[in-house]
Amino acid sequence: MTRPPLLLVDAPSLYFRAYFGIPESAAKAPDGSPVNAVRGFLDMISTLIRNRRPDRLVCALDYDWRPAWRVELLPSYKAHRLVPAGDAEVVPDTLEPQVPLILEALAAVGIPAIGCDGYEADDVLGTLATTQPGPIEVASGDRDLFQLVDDAKPVRLLYCGRGVAKLEDCDGAAVRAKYGVPPEGYADFAALRGDPSDGLPGVTGVGEKTAARLIDRYGDLAGIVAAMDDPVAGFAPGLRGKLLAARDYLAVAPRVVRVARDAPLPPVDPTLPRGPVDPDGLLAFAEKWNVAGPCRRLVDALAERA
Repeated sequence: MTRPPLLLVDAPSLYFRAYFGIPESAAKAPDGSPVNAVRGFLDMISTLIRNRRPDRLVCALDYDWRPAWRVELLPSYKAHRLVPAGDAEVVPDTLEPQVPLILEALAAVGIPAIGCDGYEADDVLGTLATTQPGPIEVASGDRDLFQLVDDAKPVRLLYCGRGVAKLEDCDGAAVRAKYGVPPEGYADFAALRGDPSDGLPGVTGVGEKTAARLIDRYGDLAGIVAAMDDPVAGFAPGLRGKLLAARDYLAVAPRVVRVARDAPLPPVDPTLPRGPVDPDGLLAFAEKWNVAGPCRRLVDALAERA
């Protein structure tokens, strides 16, 4: 009998989507504070538990959304998200105070939420997906996490680009059908294509189709770089020129895009409880912040697994 999956949740990815998906006017605490991200996030977790039926669950956090080691390699990395004249990320004023509330609710339920200094949530997910026993499902709207898909373990990506209710359950074949590369080639593919949302410029004039064709022909970025200096490699002159012009970028970009698999995470017990570990605390939280419905739905989703 196949064991139920370990569900790894990209918490920032989901609570940003919850915040922008529910109007503030539709979810307010008794004191008038918006709780749209709290409401939406808890309902997303409930939906995932109900539909995927995991026996283990961990939420990953961004302790460092723009790690210095990535910026040192590529200064443009997420630079467009910085607040003016500062090092902090631009976060909506009404979302920031909701994040501690989400963590408070998770703690009352008994769902661990962990991060690691110097690493992003992606790296937490990558490390857990590597070190924890499978099967594993990773819930995120971040395309970079397609590189974690591994049919052998297995690890699947529940891609939430259109929301949790319309997630795409992706294995290796789905990644190849979507992008034309296997999961292990996705980081190099993304480096070639670029990603404006992360400040990755890519190679000028190289889009998804060309990037996929290059990965398919040469195997990986190292093979492409080696072929750049081979006069019989068969590059069109224009493409060779574009790749040569981006040589310095291509030397560092894959290390920026690749998710860390060895972040020094704190110990974690991923076991998903059958009910809240602090029911009184969760009840008080629900009443204080006017989120009784989402909290009840989460408790019901836990109980349905019994």
